[in-house]
Amino acid sequence: MQLPAENKPRWERRKDARPQELLAAALDLFVERGFASTRLEDVARRAGVSKGTLYLYFENKEELFKAVVRNSIVPVIGDAEVSIAAFEGHSADLLRQVIQNWWQRIGATKASGIVKLVMAEAGNFPELAQMYQEEVVTRGTMMIRGMLERAIARGEFRPVDVVQMTQVLMAPMLTLVTWKHSVGPCARAELNPDAFLATFLDMALFGLLPADSGARPAA
Repeated sequence: MQLPAENKPRWERRKDARPQELLAAALDLFVERGFASTRLEDVARRAGVSKGTLYLYFENKEELFKAVVRNSIVPVIGDAEVSIAAFEGHSADLLRQVIQNWWQRIGATKASGIVKLVMAEAGNFPELAQMYQEEVVTRGTMMIRGMLERAIARGEFRPVDVVQMTQVLMAPMLTLVTWKHSVGPCARAELNPDAFLATFLDMALFGLLPADSGARPAA
């Protein structure tokens, strides 16, 4: 009798399941150990395949890391870009929606460990840092900048230095990720991410609204 696929050992499952299992294992290990300390044989072992099988899909550790980023973070940015283009409501609600969705899909997941890893190890691996800059940081920056420009053009936010405000809006999210993966495990008082983001959004959005605006962004 043939076992269902989900009951088979990992190395006997269908071939197209293996890349996702390898990416999941690599994400776990990169977050746990960092890029430099993660070995390909450990990734293969955790995924339940041989090291030779891993090389069928990924040429080296650098390409595996790029695939992890493109699988876990880049699609979230793409989805956000689509939702922004289709959004017709108040820009304050749009900004709130995008930031909350970022936390749910990246910040609150293991993928947030990749953000912290890049900040910590970028200087030692410039090729990976360049890839991350182009495919994640630059796209994310342009996305937020575009939202601000939209809001100002519609009269929903007061005129501000869009370049600087973009950095100001991104900084607390990076702080939250850094806390989660660095300070958080050692802290006596746990930081509440939802309360943190709610407070940040309250401060940021009411600071961006025009002084004479009676509009209040949705909670």
